[in-house]
Amino acid sequence: MLILLCVLCALCGENFLMRILVTGGAGFIGSHLCERLLSEGNEVICLDNFFTGRKTNIAHLLDDSNFELVRHDVTEPILLEVDQIYNMACPASPVHYQFNPVKTVKTSVMGAINMLGMAKRVKARILQASTSEVYGDPLIHPQTEDYFGNVNPIGLRSCYDEGKRVAETLMMDYHRQNGVDTRIVRIFNTYGERMLENDGRVVSNFIVQALRGKELTVYGDGSQTRSFCYVSDLVDGLIKLMNTEGEDMHLPVNIGNPGEFTMNELAAEVGKITGKDIKLKHLALPQDDPKQRQPNIERAKAVLGWEPKVPLAEGLKKTVHYFETLINGNAAAAADAPH
Repeated sequence: MLILLCVLCALCGENFLMRILVTGGAGFIGSHLCERLLSEGNEVICLDNFFTGRKTNIAHLLDDSNFELVRHDVTEPILLEVDQIYNMACPASPVHYQFNPVKTVKTSVMGAINMLGMAKRVKARILQASTSEVYGDPLIHPQTEDYFGNVNPIGLRSCYDEGKRVAETLMMDYHRQNGVDTRIVRIFNTYGERMLENDGRVVSNFIVQALRGKELTVYGDGSQTRSFCYVSDLVDGLIKLMNTEGEDMHLPVNIGNPGEFTMNELAAEVGKITGKDIKLKHLALPQDDPKQRQPNIERAKAVLGWEPKVPLAEGLKKTVHYFETLINGNAAAAADAPH
């Protein structure tokens, strides 16, 4: 139906604007996605339970007549009529997803079941936000989509890792059994404006600690690596994956930046951009923390024509500016408060 409408509108010379649901739409990535989809003229329904999402992330969108905010938890069913579903809902940092691990599993699994049920009912295309964590502590490097991973199913991180793996399973089974038009994106480390100050991820940790003149917390010896993708590049990849036609588009696609940096290199870059004299505090490496993480993005290049454009230094400057404003704003509010 959706493809037929697009063809008819193209023949008539009219643009077909879609009604799009973004679960977790008030979160870090979700809010940027809502913003982009609105800028392209779509109607957007933002669904969030505000566990890690923030109203401030989408406050500037509330006056847009094409934007609708719904406070709802994806673990509970909901009836909506939409053309596309981006299922982004789930806490994504260890601090938050380990706070209530059972709820994290429910969000990934029940959330996927509820959104897939909706997609099946209204014949919507659905994209599942999966994660590089499905690869666990990888034994191959960089990671390709056909790698099954090295995941501890009973570890502290498994509520997130295994929840996302089951969500992928559900996507594939709904596609095979019910013909639901599915997409799976495996998101690698992403950073940018609207990250939470206390989310425990390394980029926000380092920037906030540096701006406050504190030691930067490095787990292990700092030789472990990550690949950092700026949020605008990620959103480009999500939208391209959702809207690309072709065989096997239901199979997983890595979206991330293949540039690989050690934690020590990242700390040095943060010090350079913040202008701070950086000192490191080394702590023990957390259980099951991956030693290496780097995406192979050849599939994304081939089927989507996508690759990241924003270098780490450029993206970090924008992110540092965001946190400077946030911290200075909090400091001003604190100064104005009665003592």
